[in-house]
Formats: sequence, structure tokens, C-alpha cells
Amino acid sequence: MIDLIKILICLPFLAYSCYSDIKTRRVSNKVWPIMLGAASPLVLYEMITLGLPYIFRTIISFIVIFVFVYILFIMHAFGGADAKVLMVISVIFPVFPNLSVNALQLPLWGTPILDLFAFSVFGNSVILTIIVPLGLVVYNLVTVPPKELIKKPLYAFIGYRQLVSNLQEGHFRLIEKYEQTPIGVVARFKRTGTSLDNNTILELKELHKQGLIGEYVWVTPGLPFMIPITAGFLAAVVFGDLIFHISFNYLIPLV
Repeated sequence: MIDLIKILICLPFLAYSCYSDIKTRRVSNKVWPIMLGAASPLVLYEMITLGLPYIFRTIISFIVIFVFVYILFIMHAFGGADAKVLMVISVIFPVFPNLSVNALQLPLWGTPILDLFAFSVFGNSVILTIIVPLGLVVYNLVTVPPKELIKKPLYAFIGYRQLVSNLQEGHFRLIEKYEQTPIGVVARFKRTGTSLDNNTILELKELHKQGLIGEYVWVTPGLPFMIPITAGFLAAVVFGDLIFHISFNYLIPLV
């Protein structure tokens, strides 16, 4: 029952963080202390009733996740809000929640060998994020001329073409950076993308008007990662660790 209550406490905060991430690509730092505070009476109750083994597991869970997300953060592979939510989850759920729904025991696939719930949430979110580039590839195969895809095959996994005339400010970035050189305008791939602000849009429209670039440019949507994290949280609660399950049931038997 306590695990169910903790899940119900977390879900509104995760839902709000998804909404905020979609709208502004930011999540207020106030969300996570409030989320932890809301669940803290239950966490403290479990620490008192379950004793030192539970406290030790909580400390280990937090340290492992803190070190892991900090490394990703300094490598610019992770956002601040993404790191903080996983650290809070690591304290609220140092181990997998154990739920019974009628005759079903959750998670359906059981608890993985590495019983760190927050780590499984992250792994699940990465697996679920793969759906996005696959969807982009399908879309690009249908809408982009084969000759262009052959020239820029990797672009199909991270973005799509947009008409210069339809460009607007929003949560998008140019995959390429356009530079004027003595031989004309050159488009160079930029790993972090180029901000698509009003000035950049005006410059691109002017270049297109002068015939220096084509009618399309490649943009990337910049997926808000709070959505995969929330989906990964729900998947971990209901199913378990996706990577563990896929590895031990489908990949290892093939070896």
C-alpha cells in the first residue's frame, strides 16, 4: 500500500514536469523538493520500520544515481531537471515497488538483478526514446527525395525538412549552420544545432530569396526528455526493467 501511495504522489509531479518541458523546455527547480517533501513521511516511515538495511539501500541508490547522472550532465548528455528527478526517485524508491493488482503481481517481469528502481527508469526512458528517431526515419523515407537522403542519411534519424517560408520560432533547432563564404553559402553540420530565433529565420528567408539556399532546411525537434522519463517510470512500475528483460529473454539465448 505504501508503494502505491508513493507512486500516486509522484505521478502528478511527473505529469506537470512533462507539461512544463513541452511548453518551455524548462522545469522549475521547486518541483523536485516539493515532490520529495510530499513523499518524505512515507520514506521516513519505511526507514524507521525497515531499519538499517533499508537506509543503507537508500544511500546506495542515491549515490549510484547521483554519480551516474552527474557524469552525463557534465558531458552535456543530460539536462538539470532530468538529473534531479532521477535523484529524487532514487530516494523515494531505493528498490523496486512491490504491488499487487487483483491477481497480478507488479512489476509483471519481476525485479532485475540490479534492484535500483531509478536506474531502471533511466534505462527504460532510453529504450522508449528510440521510438522517436525510428518515427523520423519512416517520415523522412516517405517525404524526402532518395537522392537527398543518400547525401545526408544521418539527418533522417534526428530531424526532418521544413520549408524556409514556414519557419517559426519554437522548440526547434537547425541541424546545420549556414555560412557565407567567397564560393557561396556553405551548410555545415552542427552537433548541438543552431538556435532558430527570429534573426536566424530572417537571414534564412533572405538567403532563400536570393537563391543561395533551397526551399527546405533540416530542423530537429529537440524532444523534451521528461516525457521518456515519465514513460520509463510507468514502464518500470508495470513491467520492470526493459533492458534486463530484453537481454535475458531475447538476446542472451541467441548467443
